[in-house]
Amino acid sequence: LAKAKPITQIEEDNITRFSSKSTELDLVLGGGIVPGSLTLIGGSPGVGKSTLLLKIAGNLARDNKKVLYVSGEESAGQIKLRANRLDANHKNLYLLPEINLSSVLSEIGNQQYELIVIDSIQTLYSDDTPSAPGSVTQVRTITFELMRIAKSFHIPIFIIGHITKDGSIAGPRVLEHMVDTVLYFEGDTNSDLRLLRGFKNRFGATNEVGIFEMNKEGLNDAKSMAGKFFNKEKLQSGSALTVIMEGSRPIIIEVQALVSEAYGHAKRSSTGFDNNRLGMLLALLEKKLDLPLGTYDVFINVSGGIKINEPSADLAIIAAILSSYRDRELSSETLFLGEVSLTGEIREVLGLSHRLKEIETQGFTKAVIPNKPVGSTNVKCFIANEVSKVVEWM
Repeated sequence: LAKAKPITQIEEDNITRFSSKSTELDLVLGGGIVPGSLTLIGGSPGVGKSTLLLKIAGNLARDNKKVLYVSGEESAGQIKLRANRLDANHKNLYLLPEINLSSVLSEIGNQQYELIVIDSIQTLYSDDTPSAPGSVTQVRTITFELMRIAKSFHIPIFIIGHITKDGSIAGPRVLEHMVDTVLYFEGDTNSDLRLLRGFKNRFGATNEVGIFEMNKEGLNDAKSMAGKFFNKEKLQSGSALTVIMEGSRPIIIEVQALVSEAYGHAKRSSTGFDNNRLGMLLALLEKKLDLPLGTYDVFINVSGGIKINEPSADLAIIAAILSSYRDRELSSETLFLGEVSLTGEIREVLGLSHRLKEIETQGFTKAVIPNKPVGSTNVKCFIANEVSKVVEWM
């Protein structure tokens, strides 16, 4: 029988990693790929999950690592065609178009692979489980077998998972519990930018985000974020700029608002911003500024397909709404930073100095913030500690 030991007598595991040959993916994974890890990547159809992993597989094959790419959705010829475009052809990259788990396990046992990609978990099935591919039982069984292979042979395995309409990975929730790392691919398919977020990582932090650029050569690490999520020269009424933090990096983005008279029941819709928070901000504007927004449709959009997951953009959302309501352009040199409370107070955001530095780096000269910044900055700061002050500034 196993016996418990004092934690002071336990030796730490030394986690070794190797590079995926993608700086952005390594960043999200916590420094690189861990041998024996099981990683799940989810995302909407067409966002680039298969493209990213085929590109990574080709890079590692070129680095003299034997890689197996298992596909239940495409033929070997189709994958070869895509690999040509991605420059992923190499003798160390093996393709297996198969949906039977037994055949996949047999192939893994016959070769010493150093990385395995499963595209996708919903297409595989096990003969030992009497249910359809993609069912809860099948996904659980297959994930357990893949986890056993990864841990027993110290082979890192990447699994592609489809997502449902609500944005969660299709299949049982236990799938996310069983794997070591869960990554989500985000982005507007009409944009060339993609974001890879970590939601679970047993080998590192989950606060980093990888940013990729889609081009004719596939998905590549984005070299610069300057101007990717805004157009400084074309700001019109209803547009405002702010800085959000994606992991440890600040990114300047444009938020857009359209306020128009409603015909019947007023509509509220937002893309890239929480709809419930939008409702709160609109109620606050009605109460504090006596704006008749109850008779107006309000639409919010965050440019570039990015999603705002922090309250620092509240002030920019309010500025964009007021700009559209009054049909008055905001200064293209000014950014808005602040969290808005239920009382109308504007609160300081985390990492303000880091954000102001990015504003200065990108050539902007002004910022509306709730408190005087700590430390020196060349950005001219206007103080607005409550919603009514924003109206005075405009």
